[in-house]
Amino acid sequence: MSGMEVTTGETATTRHRATARRIFRGALLYTAALTLFWAVVLLLQPARAPFFANYRIDGQTLGRLAIGFLIFSVVWGLVWFGLKAALLKSFVGFTKEERRAAFSSRMQEPYDVAALTARYSERRIRIVDMIGRRGRFITLQLSGLFYLYRLIAEKRDPNFMNAFQQDNLADAVILNWVALALFHSNGLLARAFWGAQSRVMDGELARANCLLITMLWSLFKFVMVPLGARLSILFSPEQFAAVFVLTWGAYTAADAASEIFGSLFGRQTIRVSGVGDVNRKSLVGTLAGFACALSLGVWVVGAQGLSPSWYGLALVIATSSALVELYSPRGTDDFTIATSNALWCWAFGAWIL
Repeated sequence: MSGMEVTTGETATTRHRATARRIFRGALLYTAALTLFWAVVLLLQPARAPFFANYRIDGQTLGRLAIGFLIFSVVWGLVWFGLKAALLKSFVGFTKEERRAAFSSRMQEPYDVAALTARYSERRIRIVDMIGRRGRFITLQLSGLFYLYRLIAEKRDPNFMNAFQQDNLADAVILNWVALALFHSNGLLARAFWGAQSRVMDGELARANCLLITMLWSLFKFVMVPLGARLSILFSPEQFAAVFVLTWGAYTAADAASEIFGSLFGRQTIRVSGVGDVNRKSLVGTLAGFACALSLGVWVVGAQGLSPSWYGLALVIATSSALVELYSPRGTDDFTIATSNALWCWAFGAWIL
């Protein structure tokens, strides 16, 4: 879709649903191919699958995946689904029927965003969308980020980065199948899984946007296995923690800050392309993303006692993260920001160190 304003009527609904169906079918084919690749890798000997040499699925791994899904996707999802529903009622003013529609798949009946913004404050709707989406993810992302940062900084194991990337592969494949299974559902589990992160302002394409993000994030996890192996060769164990934060942390900071500050303080005047009914961003959000990514980069470089050239890398990554977040089509920036950050680190290690 292009970055057009909200349109109404049966023609727009038909177009939106056709887009959603294409994304769903593409995600289904992609996940099937990814699963086949993943299964083949597990069957190959390490010599024929060097990037996955230490990757195994056992009872402990499956147990961890089950517990993680229960806590993150179900329990934590229900918490933020409930909070978002309460805010739509008290802060925005949605009726019970409007709240029910907001958490549905929106594939069974038209979902008119223009009618909602005519009755209620668009800024308040955006803020609630942001709170539900970022509240659910940022708390776990930040706790996971700093836990892994400390673990990497303490271990300084040359094989840790590869093991970390490989450990995410099963999560990615299983999460993709769960997302596909719940895409059209309006049940409680689907509301827990999709409710907090599906924006009201994305209209009938809300879950399609989230599904695209989920698929591309799993692709990044696979891309990072060979790329992570290269990074582990280029950088010393003492530098791993900084590389991790500059890749994953800067992406998290830029992406989250752009939406948080843009929703709270920005004027949504910059039209962008992407999957959604209303595709606009703000200059405030872009500047906030840059500032937060740069602050995090400067902090980790200083904390690790690295050379001044690393501050230059932090500046480049912060600038790149903000611009890539701004110009990437909506639904793709998780993949494009994180991948570009990893590539900047690779280039820095290959040509400067």
